Amino acid sequence: MRFSKILVLLMTMAASVATSQEKKITLEEIWSGKFSQQHLQSLQSLKNGVEYVVLNHDPDSGNTSIDVYSYKTGEKTRTLVDTKNLEALKSFQDFSLSDDETKILLATAPQPIYRRSSKAIFYIYDVNSKDLTKLSDKKVQEPTFSPDNSKLAYVFENNIYVYDVEEKKEKQITEDGKINSIINGITDWVYEEELGFVRAFQWNKKSDKIAFLRFNETEVPEFSMDIFGSDLYPSEQTFKYPKAGEANSEVSLQMYDVASEATEEIKLGDYSDFYIPRIKWTNRDYVLSVQVLNRHQDQLDLIFVNAEDNSAKIVLTEKDDAYVDVTDNLTFLDDHSFIWTSERDGYNHIYLYDENGELKRQVTEGNWEVTNYYGYDKKSNRIFYQSTENGSVNRDVYSIKANGKSKKRLTEKTGTNNAGFSADFTYFINAFTNTETPMEYALHRAKNGKLVRRIKDNAELLEVEKPYHFSPKELSTIPVDGNELNMWTIKPSDFDASKKYPLLMFQYSGPGSQSVSNTYFNTNDYWYQLLADQGYIIVCLDGRGTGFKGADFKKVTQNELGKYELEDQIDAAKQLGQLDYIDANRIGIWGWSFGGFMASNAILKGNDTFAMAIAVAPVISWRFYDTIYTERFMTTPQENASGYDENSPINHVDKLKGDFLIVHGGGDDNVHLQNTMRMVEALIQANKQFDWAIYPDKNHGIYGGNTRLHLYTKMTNFIKEHL
Repeated sequence: MRFSKILVLLMTMAASVATSQEKKITLEEIWSGKFSQQHLQSLQSLKNGVEYVVLNHDPDSGNTSIDVYSYKTGEKTRTLVDTKNLEALKSFQDFSLSDDETKILLATAPQPIYRRSSKAIFYIYDVNSKDLTKLSDKKVQEPTFSPDNSKLAYVFENNIYVYDVEEKKEKQITEDGKINSIINGITDWVYEEELGFVRAFQWNKKSDKIAFLRFNETEVPEFSMDIFGSDLYPSEQTFKYPKAGEANSEVSLQMYDVASEATEEIKLGDYSDFYIPRIKWTNRDYVLSVQVLNRHQDQLDLIFVNAEDNSAKIVLTEKDDAYVDVTDNLTFLDDHSFIWTSERDGYNHIYLYDENGELKRQVTEGNWEVTNYYGYDKKSNRIFYQSTENGSVNRDVYSIKANGKSKKRLTEKTGTNNAGFSADFTYFINAFTNTETPMEYALHRAKNGKLVRRIKDNAELLEVEKPYHFSPKELSTIPVDGNELNMWTIKPSDFDASKKYPLLMFQYSGPGSQSVSNTYFNTNDYWYQLLADQGYIIVCLDGRGTGFKGADFKKVTQNELGKYELEDQIDAAKQLGQLDYIDANRIGIWGWSFGGFMASNAILKGNDTFAMAIAVAPVISWRFYDTIYTERFMTTPQENASGYDENSPINHVDKLKGDFLIVHGGGDDNVHLQNTMRMVEALIQANKQFDWAIYPDKNHGIYGGNTRLHLYTKMTNFIKEHL
């Protein structure tokens, strides 16, 4: 009897210890960075292919250095520059090397402009002489060495300047630049945001020509935002923003001749209302490639411009019933043939064309997608790429001969593999992750994928996580309308199939996107673990319109953004609601940006399925969003009014029955606060009750200080109260 009592006591104590050891995650821990993964420091390969450089900052002294390391050993071999040896400069935040790696541009006091653009004070450092020269007292944009390193071109207040490195003199080569009117050499807001580049000028290899884009945005309507700040009076930010169906900048291609100091506009052909999404010099000294995209974005012409006589000819035309993707994959070979990627056979693949634009061969093919093109190695005649050959949620790295033969898989582990290659394709650093493995970095030989050395992993993170007993992210598929849709699920760690659980669905759903992948937890996933600890099941679904399953799956949503995507989320929610352990009356959904647009529609048009929704920074009407993104998928409102309006949440506010929280940043230059304000007014006039929050002066990411913690606390409380 006494023995039994002791045994019971020991069992009770053990249970108590086990309970005490199972920690519960908190929002403060998540947003303090406790569960952040360690990533490999940003590095840049040197041209010798066996070394790379890294920007290092000494927190004790405040000095900054650019240090050189061996790929093979990981050991530091030398230092290119260290500010402890520079009297005029204590630190810098970024750098770029000249073509011959003898000069370095050092950027200090950077000032962000939009998502990708910034301006800064720049210095030129000579690696051999150790001389340091201040480029300008002005904060300039996109300084770029000429290939012969004798000059720099940069942009200041929408005009291009050329700086002579030896003479230390600048020359202004355009005069008409004016804020909110004329831009030379950098892109306007919508090009930067949707076509993904800022610098719109290119030196030719001879360093005697500069091709650049000129944007006349005079007729583009202006958008203004109040910035409340901390002063007595708020300020106003005004910029040109072309909403769907409105006037775009008039773009033209200009050619500047360094010797004559003359600039000439290049006539590309009989185009009107068009984009120039890319310019790139070919391997010929005076032949420039120019991509011209019509406003509907369903036809792209590749044009070769002869800079000696400024003549232009079309060498390749890409057409699509929906839209043509713009990429940076165009690669010119020594024989002047070129590599191109296209979805023309229904999946994204690599093609090889001769110098006249005649197809030589399709290099890759199959019912899978090339998801990243890494480049071409002329020594081995091999092309390196990443693909979904091992399933749409996975990524592997491959090489293949330019003739489409001798394909090699260079990665072994199943999950998501991303490669960064040395300049001469001797090595690549593979970043690997899957649902069970946080990021691991290892060096491999590009020739055969053989492991050279392991660089970094996140074993310490796994130790930090152990006491919390996190639930795995379970990958699966669900059949919806004849498609097997990718899905992940996070369940409570003490999941009991005999119980009923509320369900929270997350999605983004934007065209070509992917939210379900074989990767480890991101920051939001730790939030989902917190919710799972409190008795929720979390599911994420990639419906029709998302990427990496072929062009038909991705482009089925054309002209009707929000229709099929919503149908898939509703159908999946209904199926999940039929599971014995899901409470079909307690299904919620949330999303950010495009996902906020979807969550808003879900609580309205799916009001018999969803009981709660949270929409963060949502697009409420595609009429309010920019031309390039919106018209790519919807054409213009003038042409497709029903497509815009039938799937716009603002036109369905009368359907609101569940609990709805809408959140926006007051300084969002991307998805404007106008969206939420118009939605709020529509809900008020429909006499619908809802919750909302505005974060003053915060942009589309809604972060800074305690902002994210506050936002996720608000969302957590809303979910706990209403789901």
